[in-house]
Amino acid sequence: MSAVHVVRFEFENGIHWGVLRQDRITIVPGTFETTGDFISLNSIDGLAQLNGTQLEAHKVKLLSPVTRNQQFVCQGANYRQHMIESGMDPDAKKYNMMFTKATSCLVAADSVLIKPRTVRFLDYEIELGLVMKRAITGAVKVSDANLHEFIAGVVIVNDYSARDIQIPQMQFYKGKSFRTFGPVGPYLCLLDAQDMHYLKALQLRLTVNGEVRQSDSTANLVYGPAETLTELSSVQDLAPGDLIATGTPAGCALTIPSPAKQRIAALMPEATKWKLFLKAQEGRTQYLKAGDVVEARIRSADGVIDLGVQRNRVVEEA
Repeated sequence: MSAVHVVRFEFENGIHWGVLRQDRITIVPGTFETTGDFISLNSIDGLAQLNGTQLEAHKVKLLSPVTRNQQFVCQGANYRQHMIESGMDPDAKKYNMMFTKATSCLVAADSVLIKPRTVRFLDYEIELGLVMKRAITGAVKVSDANLHEFIAGVVIVNDYSARDIQIPQMQFYKGKSFRTFGPVGPYLCLLDAQDMHYLKALQLRLTVNGEVRQSDSTANLVYGPAETLTELSSVQDLAPGDLIATGTPAGCALTIPSPAKQRIAALMPEATKWKLFLKAQEGRTQYLKAGDVVEARIRSADGVIDLGVQRNRVVEEA
């Protein structure tokens, strides 16, 4: 059985869930208030065999397949080359960086990206999102062998970031949580046990105005899904439908000084250090501006797993 593509959408003033096959959506009967409800009350086998009322995909408005009443947990600096460009030594960093984004930033995959008036340096981050299958309420040992018991499926996430807030203010949550900074989808790709090996072999590709900015494989994740879930389970509860964004590859607009330059900067007064940082960012033409179009794609090389395309146009805050 191949992976099942699930969409959440608006049609005739109602919100529905459906299975996407080519360009048609088969409506899933029932009302599901959360992504967790949908996952808990529907099996992948049942959805794969679903027959019923169909709609043409272009006639509906797709929504984020992860609802705002789920947790949005993120990993940072989780690809070796991104760690290097972030000024970290991959061989010295021995911890899994984690943070959260406000769920109010969750929007549909094709939403506009609103650049706040106060933000100067708006950056992109394509990420593979994991969607939880079952609850975790205590420490568990997750391995590649039992990963399918915990992960329902995968989505594209773009972790848009205001670098002038995230870095100088040390405000990951604030700098990454502005409204529209978390497009998810276009659909949720549900995986069966035999599909889990693809989590280590997905190609991520992000373009801005057609120019490739990020391109890498999940084979290069530093902390994989099983290791991350094991660690998270020792800290917090997770529910079905919760979202974990697994980090972004190299190629962001952000430029960070080398470890040697950071050591020198550490001796400077705070105001001087951050003034130099912001001045360095001003020379980076890669930061997003109004009118830019960002496209994100994640798929396996053989095309069996294809998470579709996210497309966001940048607009200035009104």
